[in-house]
Formats: sequence, structure tokens, C-alpha cells
Amino acid sequence: MALVTIAENRPAGALEEAGAQLPALFAAEAHAAKRFMEFFTVHIENAHTRRAYYRNAQAFSDWCAGHGIEDLARVEPMHVAAYITGLSLSNPSKKQHLAALRMLFDWLVVGHVINVNPAHAVRGPKHVVKKGRTPVLEREEARALLDSIDTSTLIGLRDRALIGTMIYTFARIGAVLTMSVGDYYSQGRRGWMRFHEKGGKEHESPCVAKLEAYLDEYIAAWGIGNDKAGALWRTSGRKTGITHCLAQSDAYLMIRRRAKAAGIETLIGNHTMRATGITAYLKSDGTLEQAQQMANHSSPRTTKLYDRRGDEITLDEYEKIRI
Repeated sequence: MALVTIAENRPAGALEEAGAQLPALFAAEAHAAKRFMEFFTVHIENAHTRRAYYRNAQAFSDWCAGHGIEDLARVEPMHVAAYITGLSLSNPSKKQHLAALRMLFDWLVVGHVINVNPAHAVRGPKHVVKKGRTPVLEREEARALLDSIDTSTLIGLRDRALIGTMIYTFARIGAVLTMSVGDYYSQGRRGWMRFHEKGGKEHESPCVAKLEAYLDEYIAAWGIGNDKAGALWRTSGRKTGITHCLAQSDAYLMIRRRAKAAGIETLIGNHTMRATGITAYLKSDGTLEQAQQMANHSSPRTTKLYDRRGDEITLDEYEKIRI
């Protein structure tokens, strides 16, 4: 049974692997197969999570097949533990695999497909993160990046406004790219942006004067101000003649291209803009509590990962090694 057929009711979340067969371990029995499909089409809402968890389930199914385990009822905790241990991946990736299996097997237990969750008792690898790895630009680099963009073109106006939005609002790239034109609106003589975050949550952010100017110029030049339901960030349509909603991969390539043109050697990506904004805010004596609220983080520990103020102190200390 092709996975494309189970995502028909949720086209926005169609699996990357559409057209592939169900993993053999979960397809042997009709009730298990149905419950497996429901897990991805009913239980998992986020499209990126759905794709990642499906790949993890497929990988585990392949591992089981290679070890002669063809029946779900034969899967035991030691099998899950051996699979996780044998993965040639980083600890965070191993933890994601284990989380996917735990959630999937829980769903199968609730659906009376199996009696016990074999992944429940398996302990994942320890992974403690005190500092984020996302590359962050210095203020001067971020300013140089924005100033280097040629705004005499429509694409230049779009790129400057997009990068500015991520820096000045701390918004996630996924939330930014799903915005409609109507999600940028005026309230109290100030421009505001509405972001549709993960889990169906909405987050609103006021625009600083500079960002407001970027957005107004972009929207006016593209003539999309009256298309309130249309996508805010669009492709140029030069190749097909039809504009589409800008994809994350397109945004990433754009940022890499703009950074190279600005002479920035740091390997930055979409998330760098969010991290740069949060770091710049904290370096300007902003509070962690306010940064958490502005970034829409559920935990201050997540926000703390963006606090790179200690980097400068560490560098100053190493500079004292005058040999």
C-alpha cells in the first residue's frame, strides 16, 4: 500500500517518501498496517516530524528484517537497544530515532496491535547541550549582509525583507515562510507580524522601524498588498512564469549566496538569522526572560543556548596566552 494514498486528506503533510511501500515490519498484518498509517496521518501533525519519524520507522524495519525479526510481537527491548546502539549517528540523532519508536509503539499499544512498548524501557544516549551550535553573526556582519543586498531589484527587496524579518523578530524560518500578506498588518500606527508556529500556536511581534520600511518597500514593489490571503514570500517566477511560496531550501540557498557576496565566510543558514537576533538582543542588555517570550520558546533553557556573550570573555582570556 503506497504512502501517498494515506496522506490524501492532509496534502500539506504528504510524506517525502510518497509512493514507497509501508515498512515490512508494520505491514505484515492488516490492523497493524492501518494503525501505522493512522499514526502518520492522524497523530503526527508537523510535516517535518512526519517525514523524519517515517524514515526512522523504515530504518528500524530494515534492521529487523536483516536480523530475522518479521513479526511485531517478537520485537523486544534488547532489539530496540541494539538498533539504537548500532546507529552510526550523533547522539541527538539516536535520541530522535528512539523517540520516534517510543511514540510509534505507544500508538500501536493503545490500538491493541501489541501488548507492550518494547522501546519504553530503553535508555537513550546522554546528550547535554549548554551552548547552541548554530553559527551567529556579529552585529557588523549582520549589518554588512543587509547593506550588501542590491535593492534596485525585486528579488533584492524580498531578500532584505526576509532576512530582516528573521533577525528583528527572532522568528523561525518555518513560521516566516508560511506567512500570508495579511499576516503583516498595522496596529497602533505600528507594523505587526503574525506567525503560525508549531502546534497550531500563533505568535505576534511588532516591527522595528527599519523592518517596517523593508517590508513596506518589498510589498509595494511586488504589488501584493491587496492579496491578503496570498503568500508573503514568493519566488520570482522567472523560470515558470508562475510565482510560488518560497521554500526553506530556496531561502537557505539565498542566504548562503547573499553571505558569500557580502564577504562573510561563516557557514550560515536560515536559523543563523534567528540566533543572530537573539544574541544581539542579549548583548544589548536584554533579559533572558524577555528574549524567551520574544522568541516564543517554551523553556528558558532553549533561549539560553543563544546566549553567546561568554564567547567574547573566553576569547579575551585566551588572548592572554602571549607566547
